[in-house]
Amino acid sequence: MKLTEDQLASFSTNNFHYRSLDLLRVRLSNQRLDFDDILRKIQAFQIAIPSAALGNGRAGAKMHRTGGEPRNLNEKLEDVGLLQQLTRKTNSISVYIPWDMPEDYKETKELAADLDLVFDSMNSTSSQDENKRKYANLGSLGNPDKAIRQEAIAHNEEVISIGKKLGSKGLTVWMADGSNFPGQSNFRNTLGWTEESLREIYEFMPLDWDLMLEYKPYEPNCYHTVVPDWGTSCMLAKRLGSRAKALVDLGYHLPKTNIEQIVATLMYQNLLGGFHFNDSKYGEDDLNPSSIKPYQLFLIFTELIGGDQDGAQAWESISWMIDASYNTQDPLVDLIQALEAITKAYAKALLVDREKLNERQQNGQSSEAQEILQMAYLTDVRPLVCEARLRSGGVAEPLEAYRILMIRNKLVQERGAKSYSYLF
Repeated sequence: MKLTEDQLASFSTNNFHYRSLDLLRVRLSNQRLDFDDILRKIQAFQIAIPSAALGNGRAGAKMHRTGGEPRNLNEKLEDVGLLQQLTRKTNSISVYIPWDMPEDYKETKELAADLDLVFDSMNSTSSQDENKRKYANLGSLGNPDKAIRQEAIAHNEEVISIGKKLGSKGLTVWMADGSNFPGQSNFRNTLGWTEESLREIYEFMPLDWDLMLEYKPYEPNCYHTVVPDWGTSCMLAKRLGSRAKALVDLGYHLPKTNIEQIVATLMYQNLLGGFHFNDSKYGEDDLNPSSIKPYQLFLIFTELIGGDQDGAQAWESISWMIDASYNTQDPLVDLIQALEAITKAYAKALLVDREKLNERQQNGQSSEAQEILQMAYLTDVRPLVCEARLRSGGVAEPLEAYRILMIRNKLVQERGAKSYSYLF
């Protein structure tokens, strides 16, 4: 379904918003911050939606089903289009293969164009597809059996070919290869085979594509993972070539890891490929972005903005995508909340007085430097985020509009209460 202009216009803002915005404008002016420039940057910031996040997970699993879930890639595009109409924060979709195979490329591309959407990086699932049982013990791209490695390479090459037809410009590879017991795998051999496989994939990619390597210290294996950290990911990227970079999944780091320092280090080397936005309480990475560690997300954006301004790595070279699991709630509601949380963290980071912060850092004034960060973080940026959304054609309060328009109920009527798409 697609919302009409009249429906969107009925959710305009009120006088309280404008009074709040005027107060914030005065405050930012006193801090010598360019109010309109900040609004333009918030408007321009777009976050891709993964095709895997628009339903309630595995079709065969016994879990809560929202109803009205998209049954194919085209219906997932329609749902992202709805999110874009409401939030003006997501102009792209990141497709997982083979979970969301296009049925008709021409029709899919025309639908995306009609919804003003583009295709972000493609995602391979070489260790999670129909061959999962075959890969379970010895892996995919790092499997000792060359024939199995070639199957996994062929899968990634197929994903690239599909992405070329859709207009994508990148591939994200997460390797779940690893082991559960000491002695099960040869660490060096597995890493070497993985590099050889990635090199074939890298050389198969078009020259205007980027390869992003995701790392995780564990999952699904509990003893060792072939690419467990950002250092290994960077090493592989450097050995592959300039179009290979590391992808940071925020939820999957060991306890107490300083992720903002990792981000700064990657930017220092021009090796930051992009983000999977999520959060974690213990170890899993499927919680809503900023739901547990909002200050950490703010600090990460502070480093990202600083790295761009200092010329370490251009903002435009970085990819942004949500990667969380919405198995017990309405996925569209959670995605709206996620987009809002990410945007607020970014907006707060834009308010950091860089000149003063640099001066305090140079002089070793740690408490004063911390106060500068705290001043930005504690600012209520909701009026800024709302105004940026309104200026882009969205609604003042996306969740309120979603519920009042009873969008989920209408999707259930269109698609059925038990609709779903195939998902691992």
